[in-house]
This record gives sequence, C-alpha cells and structure tokens, in this order.
Amino acid sequence: MDASKKVLIIIPAYNEEENIEKVVDNLIRNFPQYDYIIVNDGSTDGTKMVCQRKRYEVLNLSINMGIGGAVQTGYCYAWDNDYDIAVQIDGDGQHDVGFLENMIRYMEEEQADCVIGSRFMEKEGFQSSGLRRTGIKFLSILGWILTGVRIRDITSGYRLVNRRFIHIFAQDYPADYPEPEAMVITAVHRGKIVEYPVIMRQREGGTSSITLKKSIYYMFKVTLAMLIRRLSFGVRRQK
Repeated sequence: MDASKKVLIIIPAYNEEENIEKVVDNLIRNFPQYDYIIVNDGSTDGTKMVCQRKRYEVLNLSINMGIGGAVQTGYCYAWDNDYDIAVQIDGDGQHDVGFLENMIRYMEEEQADCVIGSRFMEKEGFQSSGLRRTGIKFLSILGWILTGVRIRDITSGYRLVNRRFIHIFAQDYPADYPEPEAMVITAVHRGKIVEYPVIMRQREGGTSSITLKKSIYYMFKVTLAMLIRRLSFGVRRQK
C-alpha cells in the first residue's frame, strides 16, 4: 500500500453501545495507520456516552438519518478532509479490519475504484441465513442484468472506494439499505468494481435492525431503487 495515501474508516453506528467500544479499541490498538470516524446516527441507547467517555472521533447526528445518511455523512467528512480512500465497516464488529491492507493493495493492483469485501468467494466465516442468501443472490443477478457487473456479495457493508467515488458519494448516496444501489451508481459512473474474499463474524451483541418484515420491505424497495437508478441515469445520458 502506498504509505502516502490517507485512509479513513467510516463507522456508521445506530444503538451500538454493546459493540462500538470493542470495534474502535481494536482499530486504535492494532491499526493506528488508519484514521476513523464514527457517525452516531441519532442513537437512543448509550452509544453517544460511550464515544464521549472514550474520547473517540465521532460525528453525532441529532436525528436518525438511516444507514445511507450516516454513511454519506462519513463520505462528506472524507472529502472535506482530503482522504484518498474511504472504507465503510459496520459498528457491530462483523467486519475484520485485518483484511483491509490486502484490500487496499488489491485496489491498487487492479486499478479499481471500489473493492467489496465478499464472504461468498471462499465461503468461510458467517454466511448469513439461507433466506438472506437467497435475497442476496437475487439482487446480485439483478445488478448484473442492470450493469453487466456481477457482484456476489452485493449487500456487503465492508467496502472501500477511491477519492473519485468519495466525491460522488458525498453528493449522491442512497438512503435506505444502500449497498446494492450504491453498486449501480458506481457501475453507471463507469467505476471498476472488484470483490476481495473476507471472513465476517456474526454480531456478538445488540440486535440487528433488519427484521423479517423489514427484509420483505427491503427486497421490494431495493429492487425498485436499483431499477429507477439505472433507468434515470440512462435518461440523463440521452438528454
């Protein structure tokens, strides 16, 4: 990895008081070469107090903006502070930052704009539930149909982008469950997307925000959003 490049890890966090300390202390202790910013997305638990007590680098949103709004806030911060690479990880401890150096190196070798950490390439570690894997496969096929790019772990929240896409995402980033739609945005802007095999962990504490009811809504919403995003870009190019 080019040591001159500035790397920022963006950690969106909503009600992660049980996990955030372990995630950030691991970064500070074992990966001091990377900067980080927590985006506390209007948490109603003790997340903000944990961050204040530990004196973490944090942006506190006054209201809950959703995962997309939190991540976009992180991209705005990355752009304003001249970072070359922005990395998104979850605040629940599922993403192993130990893979990050190799992911950055792979980005440079492949001259890629976006690298997605994929749990499905080598199929090690936590693989999610069967129902969710079916949904992910459907969205992966839909993304391939819309863009010509096949991403197996299209919903992965472990991803990094270069400065060009820091700028794009600071201006335009999907609101709810944004990862598949963000992949479409990257593809229609002719960004090169690659996957890198990672091992993900199962959430250790707290509760996932994605319930069965939300999963059904997720599939309809994301499918529609991906279609609209792809079609609207085509219309803009024709004008």
